Amino acid sequence: MTEVEIEYCVPCGFLDRAENVQHVLLSTFGEKLDAVTLRTGANGVFRVTVDGERVFDKQEDAFDVDEITRQVREYV
Repeated sequence: MTEVEIEYCVPCGFLDRAENVQHVLLSTFGEKLDAVTLRTGANGVFRVTVDGERVFDKQEDAFDVDEITRQVREYV
């Protein structure tokens, strides 16, 4: 099974964004995922990893929930 981690910047107020991605992934993939974990961070971080592999990093990619979902789909 697959584990997803969403690391988000607390001071930046990215919790809502992280929860949105978490909700979409759980709604889309349901029981195919072992967990979608939120991890607090700082310094503007918003990063999504699947089984330890980075699939999205705000520093390099434009934020798009649909694109994040497509990237996660490759691992599910």
